[in-house]
Amino acid sequence: MAAQRPPRPTISTHVLDLASGEPAAGVSVVLFRRGGDDEFEIVSETETDADGRVADLVGGKLLPGDYQLLFDLADTEDDEDAFLQGIAVALHVTDTRRSYHVPLLLSPYGATVYRGS
Repeated sequence: MAAQRPPRPTISTHVLDLASGEPAAGVSVVLFRRGGDDEFEIVSETETDADGRVADLVGGKLLPGDYQLLFDLADTEDDEDAFLQGIAVALHVTDTRRSYHVPLLLSPYGATVYRGS
């Protein structure tokens, strides 16, 4: 069953573990937005669901500006010596009439992120 899109524009993500071929459930995700004082402020903190998704990271009106997504991988890795402990992704939102989907594909020694649909 496909995830339903929120009724208003938002930022969402989907984390997949390419080594296991499974969704990455329980990954801590923090969304920051650059404020007027040029400092990043936390917009939301959550974890990916059983399907590796977070459908709405904004939780309110999507504003234009600079955002950062922080994926904390340290607590989800079975191997305490895992190479990747976290991923930070910087985003620039200009069109607040559309949603932004940011999938993250993980492998033991690398990651890929892209702007999805």
